Amino acid sequence: MEDKQITVTSPLLPDLDEFNDLLKRIWDKKWITNNGSFHKELEAALCEYLKVPYISLFTNGTLPLMCALQALRITGEVITTPYSFVATTHSLWWNGIKPVFVDIDPETCNLDPDKIEAAITPKTTAIMPVHVYGKPCDTGRIQAIADTYGLKVIYDAAHAFGVEVNGKSILNAGDMSTLSFHATKVYNTIEGGALVYHDEKTKKRIDYLKNFGFADEVTIVAPGINGKMDEVRSAYGLLNLKQVDAAIEGRKQVAVKYREGLRNIKGIRVMEDMLGIRHNYSYFPIFIDTEEYGMTRDELYFRMKEWNILGRRYFYPLITEFSTYRGLESANPVHLPVAVKMADSVICLPMYYGLTENDIDKILNCIQSGQ
Repeated sequence: MEDKQITVTSPLLPDLDEFNDLLKRIWDKKWITNNGSFHKELEAALCEYLKVPYISLFTNGTLPLMCALQALRITGEVITTPYSFVATTHSLWWNGIKPVFVDIDPETCNLDPDKIEAAITPKTTAIMPVHVYGKPCDTGRIQAIADTYGLKVIYDAAHAFGVEVNGKSILNAGDMSTLSFHATKVYNTIEGGALVYHDEKTKKRIDYLKNFGFADEVTIVAPGINGKMDEVRSAYGLLNLKQVDAAIEGRKQVAVKYREGLRNIKGIRVMEDMLGIRHNYSYFPIFIDTEEYGMTRDELYFRMKEWNILGRRYFYPLITEFSTYRGLESANPVHLPVAVKMADSVICLPMYYGLTENDIDKILNCIQSGQ
């Protein structure tokens, strides 16, 4: 058995010499944060690349969620998914908002539009869906429900960098969309994030909120927070933007090889590409049917570890299993059978630009030999 460990992800890194050149420019200017030139340049470049009208950069992917809720003045209850990273729901909790959990669609693992209306109460003010694994939600149906009941829609698009539906950015759906630029994502700024919205007035409000509420040197217009991205990470992000298309193409080739190798293994389900979608291949989840495969998800997960392959049970456990949320009525597993099933059967395989043929063969051999 090879000693090399295959990690579940690996960060996209810019060329070090190019990065050093930009660092020298930052050092020469001595302007390292507070809306510097690289920060402005990255915002403009991301608007163009992502095909969105307005964007605000943040120092991580959680603060955009929190600021979106503040900017839209969301209160009361928000309908969301139990099948996500905890930051989705934590942003609600930190804003004093009650999350109401709704079950997911078994094909996409996204919020199931058929279950949303039954969860709406007089206290509901918004819907916060997640484009899980970068697979687009049914934005049309979700928007129709929101329009009927007068609700806002904030998409957690942490996984959906560059994802398009029929040539249009998924980030333009709803009232706002948030992005994560964490090191594990398709596109990263080491740590970072962004908020996407539709008009200049909203940009001004968001930019106030992420900078303590300062409108000018002596004027505070809102109880803001410090969410700014610095010049070093902005420069890093500009360089990574130049190579993200090549990284996505490399991820696509990994996904093709995985699908070819796993297609005929009983008890292993993979997600196929969706028609009309430009995917970013941010994750490659497989779902284990214990009876057909002959091994539980956890047995395969630990077997992979023995082979020095690190998968991730993503998302397991469900958010509703954590103590903060477990007592909510909507967190009762009886209401969330699909989410429970998906969480108990999922493993995300290693997926990143630079995964070698030998790595992929080893992963497939491990899964194939488990039967």
